[in-house]
Amino acid sequence: MFHVKLPGQDAMARHADEHLITGRVKLPRRIIERPLRQVSKRLLMALAVLVITVLLVWIDRHGYHDAADGSVDFLDCVYYATVTLSTTGYGDVVPHSDAARLTNVLLVTPLRVLFLIILVGTTLEVLTERTREEWRLNRWRSTLRDHTVIVGFGTKGRSAMMTLCATGLRKDQIVVVDPSSKVIDAANVEGFVGVVGDATRSDVLIRAELQKARQIIVAPQRDDTAVLVTLTARQLNRGAKIVAAVREEENAPLLRQSGADAVITSSGAAGRLLGLSVLSPSAGTVLEDLIQQGSGLDLIERPVIKAEVGRSVRETDDLVVSVLRGHRLIGYDDPAASPLQLTDRLITIVRARNDQSPGSRE
Repeated sequence: MFHVKLPGQDAMARHADEHLITGRVKLPRRIIERPLRQVSKRLLMALAVLVITVLLVWIDRHGYHDAADGSVDFLDCVYYATVTLSTTGYGDVVPHSDAARLTNVLLVTPLRVLFLIILVGTTLEVLTERTREEWRLNRWRSTLRDHTVIVGFGTKGRSAMMTLCATGLRKDQIVVVDPSSKVIDAANVEGFVGVVGDATRSDVLIRAELQKARQIIVAPQRDDTAVLVTLTARQLNRGAKIVAAVREEENAPLLRQSGADAVITSSGAAGRLLGLSVLSPSAGTVLEDLIQQGSGLDLIERPVIKAEVGRSVRETDDLVVSVLRGHRLIGYDDPAASPLQLTDRLITIVRARNDQSPGSRE
């Protein structure tokens, strides 16, 4: 059974067993107080109301009548305040004088209402919260389109998320899927919607609305998990771009056969960057800068504009690295790259937008 939960709810639910929370969707929101603290505050407020009522009755105790012995002592005041606030009202202790009755109408009755509100406030809040959560979840599902699903929110998944956000992708267009509730809680704190569950299961991916996603990043800890997730994701969404990460180079062909459009070998890529940095530290720095979006130089893909149609790649304002023509990637020095066509896409190196110097091109 699926369970919908927003971050910041009771600690028991947040620390529940993983098999009980599989497939749970968690929407980002402000952190609220823990239930134990909420209940403690309500109990203190209820106790304060009771004390005030006891004092009011004690001050005007001569205006009350006890059916047992006629007089009202302190214990009778506590007893009367308790049964009055709880709306029990046995009738053995009653206001007798006009002043006592007026005090009951003007002061004790509002305190009784406040006391009841405090006691039932937790229940009302829970019901209201559940309704609000269900409404937010339904609204989120109905408006989510062409989003990005990140499977695995470890080092690779988090770095991919940072790169996407640096390129202008909104946080509400990213959904994180991870089997750890604590990881999803961390994603919620950063403003991302999360789904707790095993991404190799289709029902968990459906909870992330993967069937409506535009692009999918598969970055789990294990290569075999990446293969299973990619297979499941491709079955659910035939048109999405799937980019997967693996640790071992030998598993890359299997991921491509499973439906991945691009496969990144994390260990191999890191090793090549290490080797390049040994041979040329400056070249390694430039390459690392290129793959880190939002600062220095950025490597981007953009369409050819009308003014560039018919020109050579060297006549464009940007530094063109490659030309994507259909499904063919053509190097900048290949004679087939020029002249540029309107349907081409360019892989270019540009200055990051937040690092623009005066006179540089956007």
